[in-house]
Amino acid sequence: MTSDLDPQKPTAPPTPSPAPQRRSQPDREDDTDANDNLQMRVAMKMIGSAMVFIGFLQVFLAAQTGAEITVFPMFIYFGGMALWAHSSVEHATTRYLIIAFSLLCALAFFHYGEVLFWHIYVIYWGTVLMVVYFMFKTQKNPTSGQ
Repeated sequence: MTSDLDPQKPTAPPTPSPAPQRRSQPDREDDTDANDNLQMRVAMKMIGSAMVFIGFLQVFLAAQTGAEITVFPMFIYFGGMALWAHSSVEHATTRYLIIAFSLLCALAFFHYGEVLFWHIYVIYWGTVLMVVYFMFKTQKNPTSGQ
């Protein structure tokens, strides 16, 4: 009697099993780049929001007390707005318009050298309107397919 492991007995070649599906190397790099890009956008959004908040605190205190402020809080405020727009606004034209406006305002304050009382109130009410707009804006739902 011969066993199944007998080397004399001819056997059929084994059928190849389907290879496990592997992702190619470029997909891994794309995922890593996308993940790094998302992390950078989140960091820029956090830093930009913090800069806008810190700059706005000075504007708020100056508007409430009537005190004078320097141009430094304006640099922080408009620099933060440019960072926030770069990381948050999806539509490219709107994004770059906001960035250009922010940098233009910061350069104007740098050139002018002082912040007048009406500048404070324009920035104060502009920020209030911007916050109200984004507070009541409906978010796109990515899972709805629309």
